[in-house]
Amino acid sequence: MHDEELRSALAALLDGLPPSRATAAVERLISEYRGRTTTDTPVLRDRADAVAYAAYRMPATFAAVSAALAEFRARLPELGPRRHVDVGGGTGAAGWAVAAAWPGGVHTTVLDWSESALGIGRELAARALPDVEWRRERIGPALALPPTDLVTISYVLGELTEGDRAAAVDAAGTAARAVLVIEPGTPEGYTRVMAARDRLVGAGFTVLAPCPHSDRCPMVPGEDWCHFAARVSRSSLHRRVKGGSLGHEDEKYSYVAAVRPDPAEDAGPHEQGHALSGTPAQGRIVRRPQIRKGQVLLELCTDREGLARRTVTKRDRTAYRAARDAAWGDSWPPPEEGPEGEGPADDRP
Repeated sequence: MHDEELRSALAALLDGLPPSRATAAVERLISEYRGRTTTDTPVLRDRADAVAYAAYRMPATFAAVSAALAEFRARLPELGPRRHVDVGGGTGAAGWAVAAAWPGGVHTTVLDWSESALGIGRELAARALPDVEWRRERIGPALALPPTDLVTISYVLGELTEGDRAAAVDAAGTAARAVLVIEPGTPEGYTRVMAARDRLVGAGFTVLAPCPHSDRCPMVPGEDWCHFAARVSRSSLHRRVKGGSLGHEDEKYSYVAAVRPDPAEDAGPHEQGHALSGTPAQGRIVRRPQIRKGQVLLELCTDREGLARRTVTKRDRTAYRAARDAAWGDSWPPPEEGPEGEGPADDRP
């Protein structure tokens, strides 16, 4: 429901912006985001920029954050945040995704240093998300976050200097019980996510998704990178702003979801100070499954072997059906499978 409300709010917002101005703003923003922008220069300079950014990026950001949150919840069912801080949240897409994941129970604080972005975010959320606080805040070494259940840092690390990125992740790790970091699914975005992952693990966090472990990523930087895709339906507005004709697009993203297993000292009454644990998947499908006659090829990241390939055949009907239905980014084996879930016993290492 929040997806439809967001699209309706974006359509109403864009009505007041001339198409030529929106197109020019989108083109400049694409150039900015593909370059290197530091916190010395806000990317969103005025209302037109913020409106264009919201129309251009919010549906895709909402889809990616929602997909990552779904994996987080699958690995940590007891995660039921009441307090959420969105660091560098801009126009608030992550807040919409969190509200969709936990309807009616989360207070979100959006921090960003672009007043234009915060203003547009406030307008968009006015009716649908009443429990949101919008605060202008510079994301840097002086950042101090209030104790909270969940922190999201989505699509912002690329705009920050290396020092400010570290400060943002450290602040999240100090304040939150659960942290979700999302970046574009590019080699550069993956590298930033891995740096954030290392800092969170160093601070005592346990990685729950997408990784099946908290050890070093087995993918070799410069040769491969871990990323996934979220399907985004394009409205007529979205197609017009993006200059596209297809009714959908795939948003590529990299992410890490981590939890601090020790109970927070100031946990709210609903948490009763209990420790969050969660269980990583035994494996994660890191490429689109290849369906062949009588078999499915799965490329996995596993908890014991690192990167591995599994061939699931019709000999194991249950596993074969599950493999045919599996998608890029899913955990493996499925919950109903055995301890290995790799098909017949003689197909196991």
